[in-house]
Amino acid sequence: MLLTIPLREGDGPLFRQAYLALRQAILAGTYEAGEKLPSTRDLAEQLGVSRTVALMAYDQLLAEGYAEGRGGSGTYVAKEVTIRAASVDDQADLRLSRFGLSAASAWERVSFPRKHARSLPYDFAYGRSDVELFPFEMWRRMLLRCARKASVSTLDYGPTGGNSVLREAICTHVRRSRAVLCDPSQVIVVNGSQQALDLIARVLFERGAPVAIEEPSYQGTREILRAAGARLLPVAVDDEGLDPARLPVKARAVFVTPSHQFPTGAILPLARRLALLEWANGRNAVIIEDDYDGEFRYGGQPLESLQGLDREGRVIYIGTFSRTVFSALRIGYLIAPKSLGPALLAAKWLCDRHTATLEQETLAEFISSGAYERYLRRVRRKNAKRRQILLDSIEEQLGNRVIITGDGAGAHILLWPRVRSSEQAMVDKAAALGVGVYGISRYYLKRPARPGLLLGYSRMREREIREGIRRLEQALR
Repeated sequence: MLLTIPLREGDGPLFRQAYLALRQAILAGTYEAGEKLPSTRDLAEQLGVSRTVALMAYDQLLAEGYAEGRGGSGTYVAKEVTIRAASVDDQADLRLSRFGLSAASAWERVSFPRKHARSLPYDFAYGRSDVELFPFEMWRRMLLRCARKASVSTLDYGPTGGNSVLREAICTHVRRSRAVLCDPSQVIVVNGSQQALDLIARVLFERGAPVAIEEPSYQGTREILRAAGARLLPVAVDDEGLDPARLPVKARAVFVTPSHQFPTGAILPLARRLALLEWANGRNAVIIEDDYDGEFRYGGQPLESLQGLDREGRVIYIGTFSRTVFSALRIGYLIAPKSLGPALLAAKWLCDRHTATLEQETLAEFISSGAYERYLRRVRRKNAKRRQILLDSIEEQLGNRVIITGDGAGAHILLWPRVRSSEQAMVDKAAALGVGVYGISRYYLKRPARPGLLLGYSRMREREIREGIRRLEQALR
């Protein structure tokens, strides 16, 4: 039988390519159980390779039980081989766990933000770092240096909680910048803040546990809790964020973004922070503080973190480098009360043992050398300028036709059009004019009272901001 086995340079050893093709032919039923295979001489001639290549391919088939040799007769497909390859349309209907069903359902709802069908020249995407401003050349040198000096022991499994130098660097940084009270032993390095949320949900909540969340809130938090089986208790936020007086009596935990509420941008005032801590103390509850972009604040003195005000060990603090370094780095951290540290460390070990070592070492050097703080200062200055141009452009083009919230911190604002209109219609009209804006409704558990548009500016050039708002004005007429 003449076989069609394309051998390609760069696809691996020739014998392995031949073996894989023969194996697939057997599984697909091209060769049936007990059928004779071509001789090694015929196979080598057909493929234009040496007989050694054919012999090695057959040896692999024999070793794995796909073929059997018969003395003086040749090589045959093993009689026991009755498997056939399943087609795309012929797959087993496998059962999912409750978590699996929840995760599959969440996939349909998640968007951060959804990409437009075509690239838009004036895209106010949010939740992104300014990769053009990041000192990649310096980062590459540091990464190469860490790789060159890495010992064999360094390339073995690392500490579950993270590289000790990085934990120390994170601890020092958040003490200074966010008034967090901690020591390095409380820091657990994770694969982005999303893993921190997942670990917390696994360690703290049984199915049906009543957990309060902000309304609206970050989808990643909401869907993690849903998948864990928690009973979500949404608490509407106002211009000052979450009101502790509205927290349900049954709640035993609450997730908050006090430094720049996501997505409305409200900043939780000191009085509410203290009231929230008092509520947690009175209810024996836990507060999870997601400080996703607390590094950026414009005007006035930054409020210290909730964790820095906590004296009872009730706040778990979450931070990330995805918003300040670059998203693909996938390094975040959580700072846990000492009573929860062992359980969270164990959950991290069960999940993935530890976060990538070389990247941790590079980030540790980046922070310890002062390069991270210098970079943050540049980003703050750049963002402050972009923010002012955005606000000036909105004032000039839209005036009192919209209300702005969330402009005091972070890297996005929220526009609330005064005229009632379909949120999706506004998004679509803007996209038709080359402008990317994003609706707020997907961040609500319940139907929002009014439509809103999220506008990020961390990657926008000044000219793009002005032209983008000019075109947005046309879309909102």
